[in-house]
Amino acid sequence: MEGFVAAGITAGIKPSGAPDMSVVATADAAPVAAAGTFTSNKMTAAPVLVTRGHLERSGGLAAAVILNSGNANAATGRQGLADAERMCGLTAAALGCSSDHVLVCSTGLIGFELPMEVIAAGIPRVVAARHPGGGSEAARAMMTTDTVAKEVVVDGGGFTVGGIAKGAAMLEPNMATMLAVVTTDAAAEPAELQDVLRSGVATSFNRLTVDGAESTNDTVLLLANGRAGAVPRDALAAAVAEACGDLALQMADDAEGSTKTVLLRVTGAASDAEAAKAARDCANCQLVKCSWFGEDPYWGRIASEFGAAGVAFDPERLRIAYGDHVVYADGRPQQPDAEAVGAYMRRRRLHLNVDLGLGHGRAEIITVDLSHAYIDENSRTS
Repeated sequence: MEGFVAAGITAGIKPSGAPDMSVVATADAAPVAAAGTFTSNKMTAAPVLVTRGHLERSGGLAAAVILNSGNANAATGRQGLADAERMCGLTAAALGCSSDHVLVCSTGLIGFELPMEVIAAGIPRVVAARHPGGGSEAARAMMTTDTVAKEVVVDGGGFTVGGIAKGAAMLEPNMATMLAVVTTDAAAEPAELQDVLRSGVATSFNRLTVDGAESTNDTVLLLANGRAGAVPRDALAAAVAEACGDLALQMADDAEGSTKTVLLRVTGAASDAEAAKAARDCANCQLVKCSWFGEDPYWGRIASEFGAAGVAFDPERLRIAYGDHVVYADGRPQQPDAEAVGAYMRRRRLHLNVDLGLGHGRAEIITVDLSHAYIDENSRTS
């Protein structure tokens, strides 16, 4: 995108030798309007605290984001805060901007101090490598257990929104174990940008749950350089929401060990809040997840979760369908065509529609199944 540059390199943080350091910056290193949303986990990582502080001190301005993978710099105390600040300072020195105008993100294992000698040597290299087409490199260098880089470009009609993200596990509203940097050439004031980002995250990343675990480092940042001029706020909000939604789906499709991405839609609840509560309970149920992995449309586990969710519920009004295949309605199991349902359940993406039949509340959640590969990946920490 015009006015932004990026890069990704191998600095040496990961023992594997995979790329592990990224930068996204304005082309001229000048600060522009910026906004951020962050994890609500009180076990908050140092880079989140530092980035929040920089956005507050700068009045919502940023010139660059420096990111590392392979180490979360979380649960590292005062040393972690000092290291995150140093990452910003080194990036600022290489760019020629203020340290307060640099934001920092880290991802990886929790509880290990950053290898600052390696990082200090890598930052000038990644800054020097930045170029207009570097977004793909930056996306790859953000990856941890991801298997593919995640990128998106949205044409807003006279302006553009682009984004990169990482995330494959510990994904749970609110926010997921994820990092995302979104940029636009639209013009917006920081306060407006914050509202736009918050709205976009609410309908995308905050609807994503892989395993019910919320991480310590979750961060989504949005920078707007204004080169395309002012645009209607609704148009900007729609484009940002579309970009975030696309990235969230990519994250679900790449979730650790997953074989199914499930788009769970709840309608007919007593309220939107009750719909969201029931949807999340169902999406995080291990029994339900295992049935998706087994390509089994068994409705009993789903009905049980909704009945136990603490929301208004009447089994006689409940309706459960996979796509157009109704498996439960009118208080009893239905008998859809077994071959057609079986073919549907073999798809990568499933649409699970649950109607409670009690009101106008609705919610949507993006989730995945639970496989042997997920357990293998998460039964080790190194």
